[in-house]
Amino acid sequence: MSKSLVEMTADLVSAQINTTEMSTEDISQALNNTFKTLKDLQSAEVSGQDIGEQQSGPDLEPAKSIQRNKIICLECGEAFKMLSPKHLRSHDLSLQEYRAKYGFKARQPLCAKALSEKRSKSGKKRGLPENLRKSIAARSGKKKK
Repeated sequence: MSKSLVEMTADLVSAQINTTEMSTEDISQALNNTFKTLKDLQSAEVSGQDIGEQQSGPDLEPAKSIQRNKIICLECGEAFKMLSPKHLRSHDLSLQEYRAKYGFKARQPLCAKALSEKRSKSGKKRGLPENLRKSIAARSGKKKK
């Protein structure tokens, strides 16, 4: 006898929990997303609809995909600390195309908020903002002459 969607969902998420550290909120979201995906796939199979025709990715607002300790890929629903160009290439997208597709600003970091803050603090410690201002002023002075 074949497994029910609930049993398959539990098996898939259980395997994910064994390989990835997940909070209870993450587990709940993974269960919901996995069940919905399996249900959609089953509906497509029954109706004979092509799977590629269905909407892919999680049902998540782009602004909510960037969270404190992770960013969720809006194409596949996978969670990362940072969305890499390599991962986005697996979806045939560049960083710029991903930002445009989901309405992110061109300079929006595609990483977890905590990682972005850590990088900002590190840069400030090394004096990057001050050095950048000096560099811009030096370039501006050369152009005016």
